[in-house]
Amino acid sequence: MEQGHKDSSLVSKVMEGLVTGIVEEKYGAVLPPQDVLSKEFDVSRTVMREALSMLLAREMLDVRPKIGTRIRPMRYWRMIDEEVVSWRFRAKPDPLFLRDVIEFRALIEPRACAQAAVRGSAADITGIREAFDVFKAIRPGEPGYQSADELLHTRIMEASGNQFFQQMAAIIRGALSASNPIVTARESNWEAVLLTHGRVVEAIERRDPKEAEAASIAMIDYTAEEISRALSIDPLGHT
Repeated sequence: MEQGHKDSSLVSKVMEGLVTGIVEEKYGAVLPPQDVLSKEFDVSRTVMREALSMLLAREMLDVRPKIGTRIRPMRYWRMIDEEVVSWRFRAKPDPLFLRDVIEFRALIEPRACAQAAVRGSAADITGIREAFDVFKAIRPGEPGYQSADELLHTRIMEASGNQFFQQMAAIIRGALSASNPIVTARESNWEAVLLTHGRVVEAIERRDPKEAEAASIAMIDYTAEEISRALSIDPLGHT
């Protein structure tokens, strides 16, 4: 049992190292052969093979005869997998990727907020308020800010009662990690961020699904506008 746990931990460590190399573009388009990677990580070929198989299962790699193990473009990675989501958001966000995550949020979050207003239990809504109180007490750049924002959005997704929305929480957290540094870059934005989040929370507390949905749309629109201003792109395709 102990040896099995040790092997599993080693596989996870190797997998993390491979992912870091991939997102930092260390390997280029094709990974080195397994024996080379085994020497690089100082592990057996069995451990390396297991680590590679886990990345293959997440559709991050593609094995081709006479070519080797090719690294697939990130857009093809299995994003629903929480580990894959975390890894994908480690890479420096490009404008196209930011556009896609904002569009994803615009599709999912407003409806989840509306459902949280209707379906959330008293405990759910208390948890949302508590998370917001923590969030508003921390300024951008201070320790815990990102975690507090993620917790608030996660609790709203959980309160929606929709199993699929709940599974999407990992992507929402990743989207926040990518967009927050841009949105909060200007100190003057903090008040607007606080107001947009507070409007969502208050609508959910009032059990007002239409206002909760509208408030969420306004919150995401504000994020899109700041990204557009900073990067000269229009994430939501406004005309």
